[in-house]
Amino acid sequence: MCGMVGFAGFAGGVPEGTEDFSLKLKGMLEALSCRGPDASGVWTDDSAGLGHTRLAVVDPVGGRQPMVLERGSRGPLAVVFTGEIYNHAQLRAELGSFGRRFATRGDSEVVLHAIDTWGVHAPARLEGMFAYAAWEPVARRLTLARDRFGIKPLCYAQVDDGVVFASEPKAVLEHPAVSARLDPDGLRELLLSAHPMVKTPGRSVFAGLREVAPATVVSMDPRGVRASRYWSLTPAEHRDDLPTTVARVRQLLQDSVSGHMAADVPVSVLLSGGLDSSALAALARPGTVPLHTLTVDLGTRRSDGDAMGRDPDGPYAELMARHLGSTHRRVRSTAAALSDPARRARVGRLRDALTLGDFDTSLLDLFGAVREHFKVTLAGDGADELFGGYRWFTPRAAASGTFPWATVLERADLTRLLDPALAAALDLPGHRRELHRAACTEIEHLPGTSPEEAALRRVSHLNLTRFLPCLLDRADRLGMGVGLEVRVPFLDHRLVEYVFNAPWRFKTFDGREKSLLRAAVADLLPPPVLERRKSPYPLVRDPAYRTALTSQVTRLLADGGPALDLLDTAAVRRLLLEAGAESRFPREGLELVLDLDQWLRTYRPALSL
Repeated sequence: MCGMVGFAGFAGGVPEGTEDFSLKLKGMLEALSCRGPDASGVWTDDSAGLGHTRLAVVDPVGGRQPMVLERGSRGPLAVVFTGEIYNHAQLRAELGSFGRRFATRGDSEVVLHAIDTWGVHAPARLEGMFAYAAWEPVARRLTLARDRFGIKPLCYAQVDDGVVFASEPKAVLEHPAVSARLDPDGLRELLLSAHPMVKTPGRSVFAGLREVAPATVVSMDPRGVRASRYWSLTPAEHRDDLPTTVARVRQLLQDSVSGHMAADVPVSVLLSGGLDSSALAALARPGTVPLHTLTVDLGTRRSDGDAMGRDPDGPYAELMARHLGSTHRRVRSTAAALSDPARRARVGRLRDALTLGDFDTSLLDLFGAVREHFKVTLAGDGADELFGGYRWFTPRAAASGTFPWATVLERADLTRLLDPALAAALDLPGHRRELHRAACTEIEHLPGTSPEEAALRRVSHLNLTRFLPCLLDRADRLGMGVGLEVRVPFLDHRLVEYVFNAPWRFKTFDGREKSLLRAAVADLLPPPVLERRKSPYPLVRDPAYRTALTSQVTRLLADGGPALDLLDTAAVRRLLLEAGAESRFPREGLELVLDLDQWLRTYRPALSL
């Protein structure tokens, strides 16, 4: 796991302002130093530069980057790569049969030879989470690629005489040819990616900067830019009966967890005591090496008024840890720490986006505690989206005309907080409907699929391609913010393909959510954990958090700030009145006001709204 940066010129020169290659690369790398605290390196030729900062997880001695393959008359191939390739041993053997020779034990050199052997088809041969950039000086060709689900980030900006790219926008913005600009589309993306969490593939918040979409290869040379998808969620007939399906899910998940546990450093598991994380912990338990598990504690108490049905994680996590005999640690976060403006600003800077309040700051606390002892951890991201764990997995939600989770997770009424003229111009509800319509056009169905099955397949597809990317981006940015690699075994593409195409009646065969997963690991979990109802990630319930947020928003109104130019100050004052009522706590609205102001202060974008 690492960070990468670079730039390339396609006409024989380099992007303006790139005269001192090494200095520019080092400046860009500095913005990503937290992603790779163990080593860094740069490589340049007369028209390009690549930089890499490394978190050493596999082959600590031999995996330094950038890596360069000398190819005779074809010229060198220079590559920077981030992520983990779980089938690198198999690929190494296959490439070796073609006469390839390797000087290292890790996956980076395997990726280098895979690119040289298979070109733009290389990503389809890689199993894991990854992003890479490959530069071929003779052809003046830059190739950018990203894993199937977009677990690892990669973005780029085209400039007059080339391209600038990096793992994160903040590093691209360090290059003198690129500046922070915010236009209406960018502001819509900024707001909707947090409220209600919709990620548009390929789009970025900043004007002129794009993300490489998941499962996509982008090739750039003097002839132009070409993007192609190498994988997608496609329908396939499911021929297995229910018992066979349960057994197959178990085998696929066991294979995935085993692969994700491979590392030259110890691996931990995030354990909430829910079905997903407990399944991973049970399958990860090795025979001789102690298992280490961690959970976050916000002092959450069950409330009948909690629409999300949150339940304290601590007791279940400790029960599961005792069951497994793992070395377990509970990480505590306080209201004072979670509401600290400096920590909120840090989270926003790490994410290059609006935060999700204590949902984010507490996760950063957990990741920081994990990183004190581990460089790698397993997380259960993707299980709910894949197995149908959310309560919006219903035909009714599918027919709502918008993203199914929007009516449940509408974290704030954005329209009422924005300046009325700006709200009208942005038309966030209409924009969201258009994004939903476009997303639905990607979904395919087999002939003869029933209307109910088609509706629930649509919900699953939207969750995997528009909702889950928000959570994956959050996990990557906050994990790498403390130098922690977060691995997600539920997103092995073979497991995803199989479960996605299983009929919905299998996924709820026992009348509950995630029936397939529960049945697949039933023999591994104690009954209270196996039967526990779905409980989302905890939120702080300490009244001190409410007091801190209202105080900070009150101060912002008094002192002024850039967000107030975009907001309806009368609406913000009404929000404060709501926060003063014991029966209401509009936390999402208060967090939005503070986050938007902090984001604008941090990036100081040129506005063209």
